[in-house]
Amino acid sequence: MHLSHAKAPDTKAYALCLSWSRVNTFLSLFYIAPLHIAPLTPSLSQSATKKPRKSPTDKAVGVTRGRGKANGVAVHNGEGGEPVTLFEVVKLGKSAMQSVVDDWIESYKQDRDIALLDLINFFIQCSGCKGTVRIEMFRNMQNAEIIRKMTEEFDEDSGDYPLTMPGPLWKKFRYNFCEFICVLIRQCQYSIIYDEYMMDTVISLLTGLSDSQVRAFRHTSTLAAMKLMTALVNVALNLSIHQDNTQRQYEAERNKMAGKRANEKLELLLQKRKELQENQDEIENMMNSIFKGIFVHRYRDAIAEIRAICIEEIGVWMKMYSDAFLNDSYLKYVGWTLHDRQGEVRLKCLKALQNLYTNRELFPKLELFTNRFKFSANVHDKKFCSEVQLISVGSEDALSNEDCENVYHLVYSAHRPVAVAAGEFLHRKLFSRHDPLAEEALAKRRGRSSPNGNLIRMLVLFFLESELHEHAAYLVDSLWESSQELLKDWECMTELLLEEPVGGEEVLSDRQESALIELMVCTIRQAAEAHPPVGRGTGKRVLTAKERKTQIDDKNKLTEHFIMALPMLLSKYQADSEKVANLLQIPQFFDLDVYSAGRMEKHLDALLKQIRLVVEKHIEADVLEACSKTYSILCSEEYTIMNRVDIARSQLIDEMTDRFAHSVEELLQEAEEADDDDIYNVLATLKRLTAFHNAHDLTRWDLFGNCYRLLKAGIEQGSMPEQIAVQALQCSHYSILWQLVKITEGAPSKDDLLALRRVVKSFLAVCQQCLSNVNTPVKEQAFMLLCDLLMIFSHQLVSGGREGLQPLVFNPDSTLQNELLNFVLDHVFIDQDDENQSMEGDEEDEANKIEALHKRRNLLAAFSKLIIYDIVDMPAAADIFKHYMKYYNDYGDIIKETLSKTRQTDKIQCAKTLILSLQQLFNELLQDQGPNLDRTSSHVSGIKELARRFALTFGLDQIKTREAVATLHKDGIEFAFKFQNPRGAELPPINLAFLEVLMHRNDLGGGHSYLEKFMSETMSERREDVWLPLISYRNSLLTGGDEGDRMSVTSGSSSKTGSVRSKKGRPPLHKKRIEGETGFIESSVEGSWLMRSDTTLQTPGPLQPPQLTSTVLRENRAAEHLPDPDSEPGSENDFVHKRGLMEDDAEPIFEDVMMSSRGQLEDMNEEFEDTMVIDLPPSRNRRERAELRPDFFDSAAMIEDESVSRGSVGGMGGCGTLYVSILEMFQMTP
Repeated sequence: MHLSHAKAPDTKAYALCLSWSRVNTFLSLFYIAPLHIAPLTPSLSQSATKKPRKSPTDKAVGVTRGRGKANGVAVHNGEGGEPVTLFEVVKLGKSAMQSVVDDWIESYKQDRDIALLDLINFFIQCSGCKGTVRIEMFRNMQNAEIIRKMTEEFDEDSGDYPLTMPGPLWKKFRYNFCEFICVLIRQCQYSIIYDEYMMDTVISLLTGLSDSQVRAFRHTSTLAAMKLMTALVNVALNLSIHQDNTQRQYEAERNKMAGKRANEKLELLLQKRKELQENQDEIENMMNSIFKGIFVHRYRDAIAEIRAICIEEIGVWMKMYSDAFLNDSYLKYVGWTLHDRQGEVRLKCLKALQNLYTNRELFPKLELFTNRFKFSANVHDKKFCSEVQLISVGSEDALSNEDCENVYHLVYSAHRPVAVAAGEFLHRKLFSRHDPLAEEALAKRRGRSSPNGNLIRMLVLFFLESELHEHAAYLVDSLWESSQELLKDWECMTELLLEEPVGGEEVLSDRQESALIELMVCTIRQAAEAHPPVGRGTGKRVLTAKERKTQIDDKNKLTEHFIMALPMLLSKYQADSEKVANLLQIPQFFDLDVYSAGRMEKHLDALLKQIRLVVEKHIEADVLEACSKTYSILCSEEYTIMNRVDIARSQLIDEMTDRFAHSVEELLQEAEEADDDDIYNVLATLKRLTAFHNAHDLTRWDLFGNCYRLLKAGIEQGSMPEQIAVQALQCSHYSILWQLVKITEGAPSKDDLLALRRVVKSFLAVCQQCLSNVNTPVKEQAFMLLCDLLMIFSHQLVSGGREGLQPLVFNPDSTLQNELLNFVLDHVFIDQDDENQSMEGDEEDEANKIEALHKRRNLLAAFSKLIIYDIVDMPAAADIFKHYMKYYNDYGDIIKETLSKTRQTDKIQCAKTLILSLQQLFNELLQDQGPNLDRTSSHVSGIKELARRFALTFGLDQIKTREAVATLHKDGIEFAFKFQNPRGAELPPINLAFLEVLMHRNDLGGGHSYLEKFMSETMSERREDVWLPLISYRNSLLTGGDEGDRMSVTSGSSSKTGSVRSKKGRPPLHKKRIEGETGFIESSVEGSWLMRSDTTLQTPGPLQPPQLTSTVLRENRAAEHLPDPDSEPGSENDFVHKRGLMEDDAEPIFEDVMMSSRGQLEDMNEEFEDTMVIDLPPSRNRRERAELRPDFFDSAAMIEDESVSRGSVGGMGGCGTLYVSILEMFQMTP
């Protein structure tokens, strides 16, 4: 019989100590080795020799005595003193936890009921509850009744409790709380925990609290139970070790000869082994109660922190007692939780696994788990660098080559921690396994100064095989921390590029040379700028002193090397445009003072000579832009080399302008008889000059005159090649901008202003004429330049004290505005399928479609800016707004931002524009279907849906929007009654069906009386179907709106695939405006639509929660029950229905806490009625389409995005510093 069963609590410790004293002398005589016992499982059965344990949920705590209480609260600091609870002692943490626990144990030995009551109140108070369990409650009430009573004692003014409170005191309290539980079990492990009273009571209480609907109870009790379980696992491990030692001693004694065998000792060892086994069974039962009663429910709790606690502790159990817990029955919980929605929970899983994978002795037990769950988590999560780290640290041998490749590709991840971890893995696998001696021997044989040649070759091969050639900067950044020495070996890279084939050894191929140059330039940029590439960080951080010093040293090192090496590299590769374009980026990272400080002017001359040769040999835009930028950097006035570079640049420009003037004369003289050589000479020289004019002021060479002559000749003769026309437009545009810069920086005379005005006016006229050109590239270039110049030379030019520039202000006339609008309708709002029919069969079809869409978006953004800044009349936006639904995926963000900005400018005019767009759609529908509209058709529904979307954009502020809404309704009513039916007055007006469009927010005051003005007495009496729009609209004005039309924001805004956007069901819309019907230039806006503004938008109401006993938590129920997005794929359900690993005890992981729909909540209420929680968190993963970035519409930030600067802003392949200075100069604001 177990000692704890035979002895009273006071004598049990003595008996156990006596038992230990008899065998203590033998313990040190034998080697201690663990015996392989059967591991614990979640379904551990109770020992046959033990009496059945009471169920924690059914157990009633019955107490027969109690003393030393004041209202049920123990007094520990002396009679008459202030009562100090166990909670206060632990919270303050002034006493050593060992002494606190010892005092409690002494109290337990004197009166275990009083001590247990103190411990129960400790857990209650640690949960933030102000109530106290009294002795009467402890004696007579069930656990569930006690918990329900304590729930009512919570402070309803705050939802905080000790574990969630901020501040160092409460942070320390959490540590003390966990330490108290661990020390309590450690001190009681030889006696009290086996008395079948203390542990039963504590586990029963914690199980009940963990099942509470109150978050504070559930959180605190789960933490306590998990720490209690961890302490019990440690006790079980110690018992296992003692059992092994006892068994070893018993075997050794039994194997002795009969004469030397001590029967007393054998009997004692047998008795001890039996006692240890009983204790082990008792501990297993306790752990089983905690695991099945608490863990299996709370690891899927609604609160992420509770789930994280469970996963963190099970990781501790598996590492501490791997023989019992490191098996598939427990690993499955970690594998399932890898799909948790919250990053902190997934991170706990990964850290738990990382602790296991770092121990190679555990690999055999992890093999099945590794094969089943590897890469099952979302490795692109920002928090998932640990997943790559745990793989790279511990499981390289467990991964196949295919698995390793999956990790390799993560070096291109946008999340830097993930990429860096993958880079470390790649470094260990590829770059750390080489023979340094062999590398040095090879370097000496080839005459290289560095032994890293083969490693750099391997890096180039990896980059090429990854087939992500546009992301070299990402690869370099991923390897920067682990392979920095290799990546900074620019001498070795240069030697590989410049060396000649020797003795049949393999040299770099052309593709490998291009890849190496690209990687080399990326390493130079990383070293010089000392921050990750675009997309890998939130912004430039402030460097530490050490990092700053490293940056300066690296910049000096690369400058000294490439000042001499770059001219040689350019000389070798000057015929290859791709390589030259990359190499010419290197000078921008130089410390240019080194040229003069180191007396290296001869290397500067060599560089300038090579750049000149490159300019003369190439006409590719990227090469010429790189040359132009290099000249611009070298010509900086802060460096002494500026004069030398300026002379070389001027000589080059002189030669090119002379050549350009002669070639233009020859082309214009020969006219239609010009051959290909004449055209090429003009085009090649013009491309070079245009590229240089972007970054350099070339106005003294008067390039505008010859460009204008080419454009005029092309317009008059109609035979100018499109590439020449595009380049001439671009070069003329640069010339105008540079002239504007010179005027604004000085004190211009009136003649100077008038001269520039004549130039701008003539160029605008040419661009307007080019809008009708047969060549699409010419038309698009002219359109973009028109939009940019109208923006720059708008009324905002004179703001900020620049009234003297008034002669330069241009306001587009109605003709130009119409042409711009028609261009947008013809070239932006087109079907993708129609545009790309000619691309069918092309391997790059998808890339071409994306590029075409990008171009169209730039065109629309450029025109939208003119509307936003009041350069083009706002009613022009009606033709844009009416396409909002049909082209939502392509341009929805731009149109929505345009609508928002125009409303800020003028609410009334914006409202009129909205109604005008609806009227246009309605008129187009009438033209297509005739006066007898099918009001149930998808086309009519599409117009209604668009009207509803417009209504939602007005918001819920009735005071601010009421005037605009009233105007809309009145204009809409006027439009509905504008035209009488030609077949007779007894029939409804032609546009009467338009009233149905208005019934979304029709709460205006006086709306009904305004409607009555248009209604005759016979109209109000008609009840035929054709009069239903009037009847419904009139009733909605009287009753405050049609209930059927009250749509929620959620349901409406998510219907992105409505019938209005169906290409099959929608008739083709007219792209050009029908003059005379609803013209926006010649006449005022006729007819508008009025929305309701005081009907509150109804969102789905929250589900009715189950009957609760808690009154403490008052969180936003509506937010909690909003529908969540669909759960991530590959979660637990995927594993449940697959046979193999962990199929016996598989169960859904988040079915009761991570709901994604109302139906799941209702199902969960039925299935988990007793464990339903009251504080379901709102979804943090709601996916909504992002708003258009502000730089599409902020003229002060137009050039921040390269894609915008090349299209919607510059429209000329990048305007560079010039356009930046123009915008900064005028500080344009709406």
